Amino acid sequence: MRLTEASPADFDALLLPGGVAKPDQLRMNPQAVDSVRAFFDAGKPVAAICHGPWTLIEAQAVRGRTLTSWPSLRTDLENAGAHWVDEPVVADQGLVTSRNPEDIPAFSATVLEELAEGTNRARVETGTMGDVPASAH
Repeated sequence: MRLTEASPADFDALLLPGGVAKPDQLRMNPQAVDSVRAFFDAGKPVAAICHGPWTLIEAQAVRGRTLTSWPSLRTDLENAGAHWVDEPVVADQGLVTSRNPEDIPAFSATVLEELAEGTNRARVETGTMGDVPASAH
């Protein structure tokens, strides 16, 4: 399926990859950024590890949230309004973040918990996904 054909309705969650190259490519792709916003608007779980939160910043989905990442993203995330913590995994209203590959066991377990919970109805009902009201997208 092509990115332009994908809809959050077709998926249970979104996983943003780690590493440096792929997250950087994703945040520079307007269609990818719009897709990330659509998952938040739909209240679907979103997970990001390592440098994956770069795309969350671009999608304006981190303001007011607590999350973690690869340490070098701390300033980027704080400048975007996030509260950054140095923990193996953080879950905040359907958003799961982790720092690095060593955290994958905790990350995976938390992602599975979020999948079991399903759509974050509170976020959908209030129309918020972080920075801006969902209706503004």
